[in-house]
Amino acid sequence: MAFILLEKGTILAHQDGQVVVLKDHDVLIEGNRIKDIGKGLKLDSHEGRVIDCRDKIISPGFIDTHHHLWQTQLKGKLGDLSFMHYMVAGNIQSFNYTPDDIFWGQLGGCLESINSGVTTVVDHAHMTYSPEHVTEAIRASASSGLRTFFCYTPIWRIKSWSSHLDYDDDLLPEWWYTTLETLAKSAPFGSGRVQLGLGFDNFKLPRETIKSLWAKCRALGLKLFTTHFVANYMTNSVNLLSEYGLLDKHILFSHVNGIAESDAQTLLKHGAYFSTAPETELQMGLGEIVAFRPDVKCNASVGIDCHSNNSGDILSQLRLGMQHARGQENQEAMKAGKYPAVQIQLEEVFNLGTIQGAKAVNMEDQIGSIEVGKLADLVIFDGTSPNMACAAEENPVAAVLLHANVGDIEMVIVDGVIRKESNRLVDTGILDGPNGQITKSLSWRDVSNSLLKSRQMIIERQEGQDLQEGMKFLYKTFG
Repeated sequence: MAFILLEKGTILAHQDGQVVVLKDHDVLIEGNRIKDIGKGLKLDSHEGRVIDCRDKIISPGFIDTHHHLWQTQLKGKLGDLSFMHYMVAGNIQSFNYTPDDIFWGQLGGCLESINSGVTTVVDHAHMTYSPEHVTEAIRASASSGLRTFFCYTPIWRIKSWSSHLDYDDDLLPEWWYTTLETLAKSAPFGSGRVQLGLGFDNFKLPRETIKSLWAKCRALGLKLFTTHFVANYMTNSVNLLSEYGLLDKHILFSHVNGIAESDAQTLLKHGAYFSTAPETELQMGLGEIVAFRPDVKCNASVGIDCHSNNSGDILSQLRLGMQHARGQENQEAMKAGKYPAVQIQLEEVFNLGTIQGAKAVNMEDQIGSIEVGKLADLVIFDGTSPNMACAAEENPVAAVLLHANVGDIEMVIVDGVIRKESNRLVDTGILDGPNGQITKSLSWRDVSNSLLKSRQMIIERQEGQDLQEGMKFLYKTFG
């Protein structure tokens, strides 16, 4: 079993829910778990690597609780679009993806996450055009080394799209159920890192259809269900799931902008969490970010949502969400004739991206903090970089949240395996199946070249497709 010893670093640990800074401490990793934390630890007779972490900050891996990992080839197209126009130019573009395109898009999204210090992602996988699309997405996730929940999602599938658009009006065909059962029998994938969940947004289906699907998924062992919810845009799934007797801690909502106080109380009462995605929520008109709203913040986490539209850097999401919320509080104070004071503290924001995310996916006993016995998902920052020098010495949490960027992330360890080192992604071992063997190793440049070829093929397939027809399709199916 492999050993890694991280020596003399500054560890951002958790004790009783509080962030504790442990300076000049070591972390000993055995296999995929943290074996010991302390000073002066040694490998003894064990074979392994000793990594000098002096002037480094060792953080728990960040947890992204809402993401659509397949969308990499769409980058650069969506930056000026509101929600429904994004849905046409982004969301339903999975029609133009072959299974091979899905593989490269998914792999690109996973590797960007790792590069950005994210070690766990909840992947709302709404690209399920065929069993092959699904299998290739999971193969990419497993190959990447990322820890993910692949939330298998039923979607309305376009059959043809030119000057007219035709779609399949059967949301849940027999093959979709068969694929679900096949996946559940084979899960987890990637040495246990890739777990199977359900993504679901179609709450206009009959009550019994929804309850039957939930029961089937639970019987198959699925433990995470994720759904989008934005007040005034979508069916009130918080209220509906509660009414159906399905709302519990295994449900993870995305966004919940505009959630009513009564629905917030319902969500908390049942132990459900939600994911905030500041960049997309602010751009696409979803309403005010609620991650720091007093009545719901205890069950908040953070996500990227669309790396096709914005950065895959979770530090950017945390920083933007925090400062936007601080700005709102300041404005309210000034309106009330009071001098503004900073109410939202850095520790709360750091927890939003770490232990809160672990609670959102019911894995707080395994990930989200640096503790003996937990999985070795770690991020190491260079505290001497131009961004972090001085800040890292004064306040390591502030250094990470206010000063760091992706370039300051020197190393990322997922499940005890180094996936980024010396500020660069290590080569990726490509599996021949979701639970297969490594058949080749690719550098990021190799992956990038394949992504560019795939992007061009997708652009060619889009030629002649009437976007207004796409919008009509969405109004028929999305509502």
